[in-house]
Amino acid sequence: MNSVFIIAEAGVNHNGSMEIAKRLIDAAKEAGANAIKFQTYKTENLVTKYAEKANYQKVNTGIGTQFEMLKRYELTYKQFEELKKYCDNIGIEFLSTPFDCESAKFLNELGVRLFKVSSGDLTYLPFLEYIAKFKKPIILSTGMSNLGEIEAAINIINQAGCNDITLLHCTSSYPAKVEDVNLKAIITLKEAFKLPVGYSDHTEGIEVAIAAIAIGATIIEKHLTLDKKLEGPDHKASLSPNEFKFMVDCIRNVEKAMGNGIKKCTKSEEEIKVKARRSIVAKRKLLRGEEITFEDIEFKRPAIGLQPNEVYKIIGKKVKEDIEEDEIIKIEKISW
Repeated sequence: MNSVFIIAEAGVNHNGSMEIAKRLIDAAKEAGANAIKFQTYKTENLVTKYAEKANYQKVNTGIGTQFEMLKRYELTYKQFEELKKYCDNIGIEFLSTPFDCESAKFLNELGVRLFKVSSGDLTYLPFLEYIAKFKKPIILSTGMSNLGEIEAAINIINQAGCNDITLLHCTSSYPAKVEDVNLKAIITLKEAFKLPVGYSDHTEGIEVAIAAIAIGATIIEKHLTLDKKLEGPDHKASLSPNEFKFMVDCIRNVEKAMGNGIKKCTKSEEEIKVKARRSIVAKRKLLRGEEITFEDIEFKRPAIGLQPNEVYKIIGKKVKEDIEEDEIIKIEKISW
């Protein structure tokens, strides 16, 4: 099984502060994430000046417009250059979701290895086409969508020359209710599109992300915050550094537990196998030349002689040399 790619979603949890952004990078690295992801956008290219906030954004950031909120958290390209360099220096992959073509062009020139497209832009086909022309892998989040919309997005990306796509199943609510997650959609997406499928988790806790691994998710994306009490739209639906590290550790353990699917006795089971399984044992003293019947034998631990599944081979065979009562019958004492 290939290692699950774990993305620490910083998003705008830096609250516009480079100090917080770098601390998030440090926390993601310490937790064992493969990558940390931010959001790169020009507010003017993303939202109208009077766009209303989503309800969860109102709860977490108060009154005002989306424009005002996003502008407050917008980082400059120069700041992203600094964050990319910081990530390179400590050894964690820098990623950022672009929300406009200008930002996508900047990230490509910055040298990102792949592009993540948000669920909100799955139907923004001209944008998908623009990103696909960079010929870099695309992680396509599928929150709020149906199979037809996903198919159209995949088609436009393929037509633009990109065939390296990973879908992310996602429920775009913050936090997402477990009853709305529908993890089996991961299987549906894999079967429908024959593509790798990951999971972008907005639920509270880590159990849903762990379950996603067990049904084949190749990527896990989860929000990371330094403090859930900080002001901002996503902090409350994020994991603390300690929680994120625990999730990563659990994912790595689940990966090991998944194994290769071959059913066999493991090395660690060999000793128990001898102790727990049974041998064919003489129920009474068997004399040389006697013919063995079912009435002459029973089955007891340990498994160091003939096994119970070999019983039909010895019924009717003759004893080569005397076998004592309660002695485990071994092959060399049977005339074949």
